[in-house]
Amino acid sequence: MHSGTRRAMRGAILTVCLLAAATGRGQAAQQEKPLMADDVFKNIQVLRGLTVDEFMGTMGFIASALSMNCSECHDPTDAASYALDNPRKQMARRMILMVDAFNKTNFAGKREVTCYSCHRGASKPKITPSLAEQYSAAPEDDPNEVEPSERPAPNTPSAEQVLDKYIQALGGAQKLSSLNSFVAHGTYSGFDTEDEKVPVDIYAKSPNQRTTVVHLHTGDNVRVFDGRNAWNTSAGTLMPIPVVPVTGGLLEGARLDAILSFPDQIKQLFKNWRTGFPATAIDDNPVEVVQGTQADNTPVKFYFDKKTGLLLRQVRYMNTPIGFNPTQIDYGDYRDVSGVQMPFKLTVTWTDGRSIIELSEVRANVAVDAAKFSKPQAPAR
Repeated sequence: MHSGTRRAMRGAILTVCLLAAATGRGQAAQQEKPLMADDVFKNIQVLRGLTVDEFMGTMGFIASALSMNCSECHDPTDAASYALDNPRKQMARRMILMVDAFNKTNFAGKREVTCYSCHRGASKPKITPSLAEQYSAAPEDDPNEVEPSERPAPNTPSAEQVLDKYIQALGGAQKLSSLNSFVAHGTYSGFDTEDEKVPVDIYAKSPNQRTTVVHLHTGDNVRVFDGRNAWNTSAGTLMPIPVVPVTGGLLEGARLDAILSFPDQIKQLFKNWRTGFPATAIDDNPVEVVQGTQADNTPVKFYFDKKTGLLLRQVRYMNTPIGFNPTQIDYGDYRDVSGVQMPFKLTVTWTDGRSIIELSEVRANVAVDAAKFSKPQAPAR
């Protein structure tokens, strides 16, 4: 992860900290309702009517498309300065309106062009063809971008065949169905630890509850999905983050992670399963790509090792007003836990950063206190 990406996430964390200051105790009675960006942030002129999650996802999309960080468009000194206008923010508003109008005029409103279409990770779009790019070896295709072939090969396995092989590789349907809970311990590193490894605990209970507690030096970051609702909170950041309800695509992601903790449910998780993607590989391992569709009609791709059948990667998307934000989860270091193969390394990469969980211990079918999946307590101020 390059330094610009890390800085972008730190800027985003600062914004959420400002959110904490803005919401305060007055929001406590309505904590379960989505926080609306219009009610929290000041001087929103174009991206109105969004939840805080949708608004922050949109900021992450812009930061990724331009390889810029929050402080390059906002003054991070305090909440009031963060909202002040400047030429870059004014230009960004014009560009959002321009792209929206272009898609409406040329593609009946379908989002065919985004910020990334022209910027491609540069603050200014290039206008002159690059001879170096034209006559150099073509870069490797991004496996995350493969699309299904119009005419799949005759021997292409079905989604059900690939998923059956995966379930068998994990230990078989009977072993998986006997997995009712687990508690895991290990280390976490990421943007919020300055890439330092700190302790992490994971609690999961079938069919769809999962809590992750990252123990920072100054307090805990807690992420909970109770089977229906999700919350994030932190006592470990510079300013404590209150109990923030997770909404939209982030809520779907939390639900997906909780359900996939017990992967015998994977076949029933999505609709419109499909295969037939062109050959691709992850770290030189040929993979079978299977795509399903979530309830909100956003796709999720799964990459299974052709040789072992194990899941190597998941890519899901959060729908923002200006484009899809991808989240990539890589799974590795599979080990036997009570007859079930479980990944002991999870690398999560998204438009604002990357985090790595490396587990040292996983205990299956242990009693987990129901309080672990309750709405977390707000950190002390």
